[in-house]
Amino acid sequence: MPARVSLLAAFFQGNTLTMKKVWISTTLFFLVIFGAWYLVIHLGQEFIERHRQAEKTLTPIAPGKNHPQYWSMNGEDIMLLGGSVEDNLFQIDGVEEHLDLLQSAGGNYVRNTMSSRDDGNLWPFAQNEDGLYDLNRWNEAYWSRFDHFLKACSIRDIVVQIELWATFDFYGEPWAVNPFNPKNNVNYTSDRVHLRSEINSHPVMTENDFFRSVPSQHCNLKLLEYQQLFMDKLLSYSLAYGNVLYCIDNETSVTAEWATFWARYIKAVAIEHNKEIYVTEMWDPWNLDHIIHRETTDHPELYDFVDISQNNHNTGDVHWNNGLSMIKRLTSRGMLRPVNNVKVYGNDGGKHQTTQNSIDAYVRNVLLGAASSRFHRPPTGQGLNLTAQRIISSMRMVSGKDGFYDAVPHNQLLEMREADEAYCRAVAGKMYLVYFPQGGEVSLQVLRAPAGLQVEWLDIKKAAWDVANNVKVENKKVVLKTPTSDSWLAYIKIN
Repeated sequence: MPARVSLLAAFFQGNTLTMKKVWISTTLFFLVIFGAWYLVIHLGQEFIERHRQAEKTLTPIAPGKNHPQYWSMNGEDIMLLGGSVEDNLFQIDGVEEHLDLLQSAGGNYVRNTMSSRDDGNLWPFAQNEDGLYDLNRWNEAYWSRFDHFLKACSIRDIVVQIELWATFDFYGEPWAVNPFNPKNNVNYTSDRVHLRSEINSHPVMTENDFFRSVPSQHCNLKLLEYQQLFMDKLLSYSLAYGNVLYCIDNETSVTAEWATFWARYIKAVAIEHNKEIYVTEMWDPWNLDHIIHRETTDHPELYDFVDISQNNHNTGDVHWNNGLSMIKRLTSRGMLRPVNNVKVYGNDGGKHQTTQNSIDAYVRNVLLGAASSRFHRPPTGQGLNLTAQRIISSMRMVSGKDGFYDAVPHNQLLEMREADEAYCRAVAGKMYLVYFPQGGEVSLQVLRAPAGLQVEWLDIKKAAWDVANNVKVENKKVVLKTPTSDSWLAYIKIN
């Protein structure tokens, strides 16, 4: 009996050991399977995300081959339309939601100054415990924001126009806390780089020698060393994306040598990374005939597009004629290329123009042949408020019409036109767009008696098409009268 018990005990003991081994083996097996499954899913998601991002902006932004005064991307001509709540958009919270709102309105264009002067903004350099900055170390949170922003725009095919040097960050109160200010960093003194620690004048006075560091001017090599570090860091992110345009400064008044140096430098760096980029400079004078604008218009080998944002301070026929003159000048010299408007001013609560002026300038930019139009941030502009959203939507509808990119300004086809009453863009004999800022009645020459006539009215401020009315055909003329005294655009197609 004891022997049987011992044998039975040994049997069960052996079975228990076997069961434990089976349980451990089974557990390990499922853990391996689960781990492999998790790894495959995780890596798969990363691959899909990278692949999805790679699919976006398949062909980087470039001047159009068929229409060189417009931009093209992914093989198609595009009208750049935008508006945003801030200029340094990478610094804001909820940037993806803001970009989604822009995209939902038909927008595809934002401005991004590398500015840090607003409350809550980050600076690009690391700060020591004593409060001083070290220009040899980076604030990774700043650059993470920048990269996140660029990636979010790329995914949505939104074009970013970057202003590399945020002019107003180097004057007044922003300069007092700027890391480049000698009193704020551990890397150089005021005597070493010949920079004043206090500069309270307006940037138009150009009293900050920060903008004279380049070899053809002061050749301030110590300062230039850190300016280069900043620029190289910026390019290390931006060159990874094909939806980026570059502007050296914001409404600058400094010498052309500064802009020339940096335009050449960033182009050289881009070439070294097998990239092609497009660069401009934004000058301060509102008058586009000012000789300083020729530093951009007359040098297509350096400046690939022209920014005429300061023209948006002008109104009515002056605004229209200035924009036309710029495009005609470029055309006559065989230098036609995109003409951008990254800032459209005007807000009833601001200091530059009214809301109506803003709407008018935005629409005129589209009709006169500019490659882009974007509402300036509030309170100086509309930003991306409801008005801005509807105007953007309206202009997307207009730019989507057949023949839009082939059309040209044609105010000479308008009869009975008073000053600033109506503006025309057309493919003569085929398609016409006539914009009325505040209502009106004009007679449109259509060159031939229409066999068939299609007329639609677009309520600009509601982004809605209305049934055609108040239209009379008289021989080779179409008499257009707006439904109300508000902003309307007539689309006329001749069959």
